Amino acid sequence: MLSRLFTQHPQEMGETYWEHQRFALGFAFSLFSAGAACAVHAVVPGLCKRTGSRAIETLHDRLTASRRLGGAAPSQLPHAMP
Repeated sequence: MLSRLFTQHPQEMGETYWEHQRFALGFAFSLFSAGAACAVHAVVPGLCKRTGSRAIETLHDRLTASRRLGGAAPSQLPHAMP
């Protein structure tokens, strides 16, 4: 059962555990960065005006590209925020 927790979902996505981990951590970092930019924007509205929405658009594109490819290594997908 423990093995299934770590391997079943990555296999369903056509990835190894390590490929899936890298992809998910890339999303986590991008979301954390976008959240920080949104917090800065909340305090100083003139800053980071499009950072959060650009990050969401980029992440959406990466996720849908991954699904179209049946899961893919992060190196095969468009990069996150510039």
